[in-house]
Amino acid sequence: MAAPIAYSLIATDLDGTLLRGDDTLSDRSRAALAMAIARGARHLVVTGRPAPRVRPLLDELGSQGLAVCGQGAQLYDAGAERMVWSVTLDRELAETALGKIEAEVGDVYAAVDQDGVDGLTLIEPGYEMPHPTLPAVRVLRRDDLWTEPISKVLLRHPLLSDDELASAARGAVGSLATVTMSGPGTVELQPCGVTKATGLALAAEHLGLTPATTIAFGDMPNDIPMFDWAAHGVAMANAHPELRAVADEVTLSNEEDGIAVVLERLFGSRP
Repeated sequence: MAAPIAYSLIATDLDGTLLRGDDTLSDRSRAALAMAIARGARHLVVTGRPAPRVRPLLDELGSQGLAVCGQGAQLYDAGAERMVWSVTLDRELAETALGKIEAEVGDVYAAVDQDGVDGLTLIEPGYEMPHPTLPAVRVLRRDDLWTEPISKVLLRHPLLSDDELASAARGAVGSLATVTMSGPGTVELQPCGVTKATGLALAAEHLGLTPATTIAFGDMPNDIPMFDWAAHGVAMANAHPELRAVADEVTLSNEEDGIAVVLERLFGSRP
């Protein structure tokens, strides 16, 4: 009889975690995931990227299963190319939250991810995409951001650091929205109570899996709820100090195949 596998569910963030800085997946990481899957584990992408920005990566991974997108606001079925579940951020609340933030810190630059499998990323004048490889449509004025349902708002400040902006935003918006920081230059507002953990829990329920058999990998504070939910949380060497502080272990950086190092240890040795 084969020995039981260490974890049945492998939840991985993308940017700064599974992917290298150039948005590619290394051969070693690909092989380590394939080995774990061959041993019976399931791999689940859990990312802040909206579903339309994740679909090409899922195709590259050969994934036909579920993916948690939009910081937990979307559960996407890659095989069926449909949204299993999604929750939107009320646009009036989003405008109110932006006004409260700007009353505290001055003008910010904003962008939105529209809801749906074909939703666009819209950016207002002055906003610069933190990932230049991701497509976005520039609009003429802020009012144009609210023409369709949205899953989240992305914020940048011309002077404040991400940590400073996130802290100020949390104090300003209260229960209007959940504030997350998911990467350099990426402070976000999403529906209140929605986190990567809520999306991961829903996906795990669909798969018949539990927190007790889940290992999670991440690099930013938005991964903290996912680490709290999973049995074992692994931070990358390049992770934000807040995530490293709550991680069960720290592996090598995303550029050094940190996920592969852990999976090879748990599921088998590197060829």
